[in-house]
Amino acid sequence: MIDTSRFRGLLDEAYERLLRREIDGAPDHVAIIQDGNRRYARSNGEDAPDGHRAGAETTEQVLDWCAELGVEELTLYAFSTENFARPDEELEPLFDLMARKLREFADADRVHEQGVQIRALGDVPMLPERVREAVDYAERRTRGYDEFRLNVAVAYGGRNELLSAVRAVARDVAAGELDAEAVDADEVESRLYDRPVRDVDLIVRTGGTERTSNFLPWYANGNEAAVYFCTPYWPEFSKVDFLRAIRTYEAREESWRRARTRRAAALVRAVAEAELADARTVAARLRDRLPGRSDDELAELDAVEESLDAADPAD
Repeated sequence: MIDTSRFRGLLDEAYERLLRREIDGAPDHVAIIQDGNRRYARSNGEDAPDGHRAGAETTEQVLDWCAELGVEELTLYAFSTENFARPDEELEPLFDLMARKLREFADADRVHEQGVQIRALGDVPMLPERVREAVDYAERRTRGYDEFRLNVAVAYGGRNELLSAVRAVARDVAAGELDAEAVDADEVESRLYDRPVRDVDLIVRTGGTERTSNFLPWYANGNEAAVYFCTPYWPEFSKVDFLRAIRTYEAREESWRRARTRRAAALVRAVAEAELADARTVAARLRDRLPGRSDDELAELDAVEESLDAADPAD
């Protein structure tokens, strides 16, 4: 009798090797919307906290995959401002889990061996004290590292982030501390939760929902990040899924490179045609104005015009 689970495992391993061969590199910054913890729990007859705990295990694996592939920054959408509306019986265990995992990450050998800097993105003061203290602990323990950056988006809302930055700029302009004409992208970016990050190259969302839910709008939409939606719930997200997401990013980048090459070639062609037209005009004027127009001079002009014809990209 065939062991189907073992056979499936062998297929997954073979497919993973195939995907690795198809990937040349990795994006610098990956952002993940960890969706589906509660649905995963319900599908297994469990409560929401059980799904969140299972999702936390996936998060630890993703850190290892990023280190293996060379991703330099990872942002995880752990808790949005809208999530505060959930019932207390779900929120309290979730806050306990967040506080515990932040401290565990900060103390984990892999974090210190890989030089991981942990930072929180979001309106941290909105969180319970135990979570705020865990955030402070994790950030202090890893502040000196710069090999890899792990951003945990907690109490995060993209619109709130942009509104807060705009309001801060408006206050400074009204107070005369900032010239309105001096407001540029760097000025706004410096006020985004006081946690600047790299532009996002790839957004991944699990759980089958195909929207980015207001996640890092400044860094992702402004950079036209690639987006990969997949159906597995976050606790079921696998390395194969992650590699597929990376492959999607690389395919999009390759498409962009081809498009940029075509645009550059068209521009060069247009410039060449304009330059050749000017050169022909000059040659014609010389032919008309050369005094005497000796046979040698005319022959030289003929040679110039023939070379212009040979170089014409339209021919």
